[in-house]
Amino acid sequence: MKFILAKKLNMSQIFDEKGKVIPVTILEAGPVKIIQIRTKEKDGYAAIQIGFGKKKNISKPLKGHLKNAGNFRWIREFRFDKKPIESSIIEGYKVGEVIKADIFAEGDKVKITGKSRGKGFQGVVKRHGFHGKDATHGVKHAHRQPGSIGATTPQHVIKGKKMAGRTGGENVTVKKVKVIKVEPEKNFLYLKGAIPGKRGTLIEISS
Repeated sequence: MKFILAKKLNMSQIFDEKGKVIPVTILEAGPVKIIQIRTKEKDGYAAIQIGFGKKKNISKPLKGHLKNAGNFRWIREFRFDKKPIESSIIEGYKVGEVIKADIFAEGDKVKITGKSRGKGFQGVVKRHGFHGKDATHGVKHAHRQPGSIGATTPQHVIKGKKMAGRTGGENVTVKKVKVIKVEPEKNFLYLKGAIPGKRGTLIEISS
């Protein structure tokens, strides 16, 4: 299993051998440092904890946890105990080891997780894609209203009803994203298509 943390930079496009344009998202992937290795015997689960980015000031408890490994802006864990075989992969890693973008190669398929762009409070038409009411035939001031939100019984709105509310700002996972290009000297990864989040968003990448 390959894994790394990255920061979303911007979108661009590149051309393949046939001259076909490919939309790509450019990520600054790593370098990341392994902070801690968790095992089933000691912690109850198998995982590798890594740090990425720089931060000027961190709390004293976090500084003690890092043990002078560096002031990291982001700290994340990648678990290896979903399958029995994966827990043995941890033996190949050591605390303090640095992982760079060249761990991935062109053509790899990866899973990415990032926080989607927040859109604030939105109505049901934008948030859930509701059709809305007719634009004519006597409809006034209700073109984007949701309509009925419940029946006579029970006398309350059922939990989970699609209604207006805060939109975006949620963790989104996209699978089988293709790695188009790798630039090890810059720690850049070029992934095909768009990925969640705005510029500067933390992206978790694993294969």
